[in-house]
Amino acid sequence: MRPCSRNTASLLLAGLAFHLSCLVAPAADYDLLIQNARIADGTGGKIYTGSVAVKEGRIAAVGDLKGAADLTIDAQGRVLAPGFIDVHTHSEKIAKTPEAENFLRMGVTTIITGNCGMSRTDIGAFFKEVEESKPTLHVAALIGHGDVREKAMGGSFLRAPTPEQLDAMRAMVAKAMDDGAVGLSTGLIYVPGTFAKTEEIIELAKVAAQHGGIYASHMRAETVKIFGALEEFIRVAREANIRAEVSHLKLSSPTAWGKSAEVFALLEKARAEGLQITHDQYVYTASSTGLGQLIPDEAREGTRQDFIKRCEDPEQKAKILKGMQESRERLGRTDYSYAVIARYAADPSLNGKTIPEAAKIARGSDSLEDQIELILEIERKGGGTAVYHSIDEGDLAAFLKHPLTMFASDGNPRKLGEDMPHPRSYGNNARVLHRYVHELKLVTLEEAIRKMTSLPAQTFRLEDRGIIRPGAWADLVIFDPEKVKDIATFEDPHHYAEGFTDVLVDGVPVIRDGKLTEARPGGPLRMSK
Repeated sequence: MRPCSRNTASLLLAGLAFHLSCLVAPAADYDLLIQNARIADGTGGKIYTGSVAVKEGRIAAVGDLKGAADLTIDAQGRVLAPGFIDVHTHSEKIAKTPEAENFLRMGVTTIITGNCGMSRTDIGAFFKEVEESKPTLHVAALIGHGDVREKAMGGSFLRAPTPEQLDAMRAMVAKAMDDGAVGLSTGLIYVPGTFAKTEEIIELAKVAAQHGGIYASHMRAETVKIFGALEEFIRVAREANIRAEVSHLKLSSPTAWGKSAEVFALLEKARAEGLQITHDQYVYTASSTGLGQLIPDEAREGTRQDFIKRCEDPEQKAKILKGMQESRERLGRTDYSYAVIARYAADPSLNGKTIPEAAKIARGSDSLEDQIELILEIERKGGGTAVYHSIDEGDLAAFLKHPLTMFASDGNPRKLGEDMPHPRSYGNNARVLHRYVHELKLVTLEEAIRKMTSLPAQTFRLEDRGIIRPGAWADLVIFDPEKVKDIATFEDPHHYAEGFTDVLVDGVPVIRDGKLTEARPGGPLRMSK
């Protein structure tokens, strides 16, 4: 038999290759393709119709796209936006609730924790725990001044730190920044931060600034004293030469209501100097924090046993009662009916009750005296948290419309049915879209999305996040703006938001067609240097 010619052999090989190609599927162009979407790209620009393709966790292409994908999602005309970034949370225990479903269900794909001066002091170890827990979403962190101060000063806080203690605090902040923290936070109404002088804060803010970080502050006052607190905040930004963020901007007492224009005037004056100042807010007319905040700071300095001894000393207790009276008068309050117990471990039956209601149950009387005694008793028995109905809707709306306001829950990962928390942990972002965009039309959909995506990403230096463009990370949400709704209420808070059909983290669906998947693609998110 004559051997095949070179041409004949080539034809045979080509035929074999063709038959093999019929047996092996061609490689997909993309890992994921989202089609028929109304794209809100996070910049605030007008929504447009198109497709988004994802490859290896990042956005590969945007436009009128064709091609094969391992997974194709038909958005059916729903809005496609960058995943929302919640810049103010308290999620130090995220490793215990890594699914963080309450955040996902309102479109949040990145959370920033360590706010209000409260954080883990070893950010590197915290990030390792986060990584090992395999959360569904990204977790960035601030280093909290309060915990740094507590660790350095060893329990004695009603004073300035020694030079050695201040050096130790500087070192902790520097290490946290080296480990990827996005900045420094303060909680200046909380022990021990409340006892810190401005100069101490400036010194630590300088360290964060040297690493490119931001200064986020729960200021000393959000009541009629807010203007003095703002002056201090601005001074820190100026003298530390640091970008600065006002945490949960609000006017939190009847005597302060209606002063939002004066707040903005002060902030705009600072910006005119060249200071970079932004702010965040939650969109509810109630706050939430410890019940101990109703008691003077000096009474709570030290240990729980120190507090108990002060309550047992007639002279010390008289000072406590006088301080509580002065605070009520300053706030324009005659009693504590505006406070609702959210969590009291020593007696959970009081959760969900106002202070007068709880006093009636626990002490048989709702008199002011019994309300005060209940508050002191709760603090003696380990403390508790409360929801405070203290914000005016008009001020909330004014802050909401400002172009430099971001929307943040001030919440944390929640388990359904546990305690009586503020509904913001379940509904904050959805409430923005439902109430303030769809119903009241105070901001456009595009602008609301910008404030939840590109603005926080730029402010906290989270590179390639918060925007839909080729090369950006594919944190994405799909929702129907007509159906998005916050279901959680103050009376019945444990309900997930509705309307988000798909949520993707680094291109991986964590909610698909309305159902939570088993994927855990999240983890630590460090500041871009």
